[in-house]
Amino acid sequence: MPKGHYILLLPILLLVACSRPSTPKPYGYYRITLPEHSYQVFDEPSYPYSFLYSRHAVIQPVRYENERYWINIVYPTLNAAIHCSYKPVHGNLRQLTDDAWEFVFNHAVKASAIPEHAYANPEAHTYGVYCQLMGNTASPMQFFLTDSTRHFFRGAVYFNCVPNQDSLAPVIDYMQEDVLNLIETLRW
Repeated sequence: MPKGHYILLLPILLLVACSRPSTPKPYGYYRITLPEHSYQVFDEPSYPYSFLYSRHAVIQPVRYENERYWINIVYPTLNAAIHCSYKPVHGNLRQLTDDAWEFVFNHAVKASAIPEHAYANPEAHTYGVYCQLMGNTASPMQFFLTDSTRHFFRGAVYFNCVPNQDSLAPVIDYMQEDVLNLIETLRW
């Protein structure tokens, strides 16, 4: 290669070598527009419980074996659901409670913490526990409620996507208010 070509190649190499190194852009998340909280009554005569739930959700009965009172509260715009199960208590409260705790602690592998909050409403004869599952768990919230003698109600929030606490944080906060409202308004 003649010397003249090296002289022309030198400024091009200097220009390329002196530019700033490229840095990858950070991941971004979609903006999620959350609706205002407003509630309606779920009070079907054939069900042994009633509560308030979001006007932005739809109740879907679940048919599973002999379980007549199971429902999903589906949030189509949030790609989420609260899976609710109901069992009558027939001297098996301990077993039902143990099963509920087992469902919570099945997520302990992915959870960074599981704060528990006791709930008691003596006027409505409703007692239970609400658990927040911190971290990238499949279910960020679970709860169970009972009157200790006849009724046992369990709920768990699930999203139809890969769990990512950072991107789901606004929706989890939104759903938390709806779950706490459901817990406070549940009646037997």
